[in-house]
Amino acid sequence: MNEAVTPPSPALVIAPIEDTDIGSVITLWERCGLTRPWNDPASDIALARRGENSTILVGRDNGVIVATVLVGHEGHRGWVYYLAVDPDCRKQGHGRTMMTAAEDWLRKAGIEKLMLMVRAENEAVKAFYESIGYGQQPRLIFARWLDGRELTP
Repeated sequence: MNEAVTPPSPALVIAPIEDTDIGSVITLWERCGLTRPWNDPASDIALARRGENSTILVGRDNGVIVATVLVGHEGHRGWVYYLAVDPDCRKQGHGRTMMTAAEDWLRKAGIEKLMLMVRAENEAVKAFYESIGYGQQPRLIFARWLDGRELTP
């Protein structure tokens, strides 16, 4: 189901995360249901900020963080994680705006393809990505925790 999305708010200002944003970003991710017990969000933020191949972009509306996206690449494909829009600020085009910012960041890095993963049961998120031009590609994902933990869902 493709729902109409209001054009992005001109008030949304996008910039890389700053040290003082970390607590607000983690709170937003928790509010949006993006965190999992096996992934520490503070560690994910620190890892994304460590090198040149990734960043976290935050979207502010009137100075308040209402959206985020973690974007990076391994030199061949770009990947997006933690796309979040505050539940009280949805249907204003912020998700689309953040994805455009992630795509632009990857283009500047010379990356031509963006990949992302969506949990199979998350119909609303699948519909969102389809509405902004993304398509599913049949792939199997294999994983292994390098510290010996059992696989997580």
